Amino acid sequence: MRMLHLGLRVTDLNRSLVFYTAVGFARIGSVQETGFGSLTMLQLPDDPFVSLELVHDPARPVRDIGAVNHLVIQVDDLNATVADLAMKGVTAEPPTELGPGMRTSWLTDPDGYRIELVQWPPNHPAGMTAADFG
Repeated sequence: MRMLHLGLRVTDLNRSLVFYTAVGFARIGSVQETGFGSLTMLQLPDDPFVSLELVHDPARPVRDIGAVNHLVIQVDDLNATVADLAMKGVTAEPPTELGPGMRTSWLTDPDGYRIELVQWPPNHPAGMTAADFG
């Protein structure tokens, strides 16, 4: 069993696509006219699968983002990522260090969802495992 992706409701699909492609996601495909609205599948360059699905229905704009605390994206070089985002018009908070070599920065998407960018310490395996809590 594995998690495939998160479906995130958005108010303005075009505005959200501009934002998420600036962050680094690529549009992989879409499904129109489902019971949820249109579905746009996004994938990050180093992910083997779609990891984010933008769910859009003009009749159901985002009114409450409280159910989603935040999304997390792993980056190789946080300073370079924050600089690249700034060149694309996306503002990220200044990076902070949480521990030896672990750095984070935060940004907010057009609907108000918070996104945490994480840079692991050198030689840390990709992703988070039980070893991170032991």
